[in-house]
Amino acid sequence: MRRLFQLVLVLGVLGAASHFALTRTPEATAPSGLSIIEESKNPWTKKELNNKANSFQFAIVTDRTGGHRPGIFQKAVDRINLMQPEFVVSVGDLIEGYSEDPGAWALEWAEFESHINALQMPFFLCVGNHDTSNVPMSNEWKRKFGRTYYHFRYRDCLFLVLNSEDPPCTKEIDFQFSEAQQRWVAQTLAENKDVRWTYVFMHKPTWTYPKADLVKLGWQAIEDSLQGRKYTVFAGHKHEYGKFIRKGMEYYMLATTGGASKLTGIADGRFDHFVWVTMKDEKPVVANVLLEGVESSDVRKGVITPPPAPAPAAAAPKK
Repeated sequence: MRRLFQLVLVLGVLGAASHFALTRTPEATAPSGLSIIEESKNPWTKKELNNKANSFQFAIVTDRTGGHRPGIFQKAVDRINLMQPEFVVSVGDLIEGYSEDPGAWALEWAEFESHINALQMPFFLCVGNHDTSNVPMSNEWKRKFGRTYYHFRYRDCLFLVLNSEDPPCTKEIDFQFSEAQQRWVAQTLAENKDVRWTYVFMHKPTWTYPKADLVKLGWQAIEDSLQGRKYTVFAGHKHEYGKFIRKGMEYYMLATTGGASKLTGIADGRFDHFVWVTMKDEKPVVANVLLEGVESSDVRKGVITPPPAPAPAAAAPKK
């Protein structure tokens, strides 16, 4: 009987050990960097971590002038710093402009630069009609910032920042792109055929002007150069949000980041926001971040965990 008991005990221990080996694997570090003990059943889903090597995030700000509302753009800067994108791109209208007084320009640019200097990441400027509203202001832009259109690459993506005021427009002309800019776009695209996505930023949403001659004003040539590649277009100017599918690609007209607006809400496309773009392996994911929807960790101040209540005094012993 004693031998039988010992045999049962040994088999039981071996069975428990084999069960443990089947249901619990040693802690391991996956290529994603996750280190966790995995068992046969686990309190998490089996999806891969959302941290692909080619993924990245950037923000886009839109019109802040044309009757800017003080404090709104600075609020956007604060919110963007909380969310920590890798960089920020604008679609123009950075100052009020429409003046030939150099003193007025100097004050307006100084005020604007005080905001973008507070950003904790690079900021890429784009020309708007308020920024180069006449030839002297266009010359001032070139003196301060150099090029009025340019490109950069990041993580195998191409970023084209265009100038829809080239040269500065009159009341009769909605937008225009010089022949030099058209040739530059074609050459830049030809030299960057290997990118996985192309982003285009400009101030005026050229495709929303039904009476505009897209060929004469230069947009048709630029748009033709973009064909055959994956791309997304962002513009501002009209202070009203809209998403368009054109030539199979997404075109966005953004609302405001402090510019003049009736702020009648999402249904009318009139709200303050910045855009949050996450570039994935296959395509970008575009989100609108409303300024009132992002708050710091200090959103509720003065909340202190109260100390534990003192224990009740022991009752005096009865005599």
